[in-house]
Amino acid sequence: MRLRNVKNKEEILSNCPFLIRNGEEYLGKWKDLFDNNNPIYIEIGMGKGDFIIENAKNYPNINFIGIEKYDSVIARACEKVPEGLNNLFLVRMDALDIDKTFKKEIDLIYLNFSDPWPKKRHSDRRLTSHIFLEKYDHIFKNKKEIIQKTDNKNLFEYSIVSLSTYGYTIDDITFDLHNRDENIIMTEYEKKFTSKGNNIYYLVATKE
Repeated sequence: MRLRNVKNKEEILSNCPFLIRNGEEYLGKWKDLFDNNNPIYIEIGMGKGDFIIENAKNYPNINFIGIEKYDSVIARACEKVPEGLNNLFLVRMDALDIDKTFKKEIDLIYLNFSDPWPKKRHSDRRLTSHIFLEKYDHIFKNKKEIIQKTDNKNLFEYSIVSLSTYGYTIDDITFDLHNRDENIIMTEYEKKFTSKGNNIYYLVATKE
């Protein structure tokens, strides 16, 4: 991902009331932060926030958390969140710290257009590698559910194998999401790729 520096990003982040800089402080306490017992859905690598913000607006009875590691990117997301949206927080963190930030609290994970890490020696960095699937075991509340969207066929095929080997069931799958479904909430990348006619690969995987 090409990152453009946002000159006033520190000012934006400092004035962002729904930004959490140290998520580890809320380990086991996220429901207290939201002040309710609604399900919690997280998006790992939310980019500029289009997907997670639109979901929070459309589903007020679900709590959403967008995770992003880059300040310039999360600053752009902060600028988009409307006032009064009380079921969304943004967390500045690296995905490797996911199990230090949540503990048996999460109901669903979105993995949208994650870095494919195409080189074989980097495969453990993929968000559907066994390294991350083990971390997810510690953060899911009960039933585990992962929804993935990507334009990268190799990553998608890798994810199918990795998830299945780890005990997940693939409940839904398509190699051309936008040809099958309408009224899809899209990420920034998704809008770009679909405008070029690229296929979007999609799956829902669950594990009891």
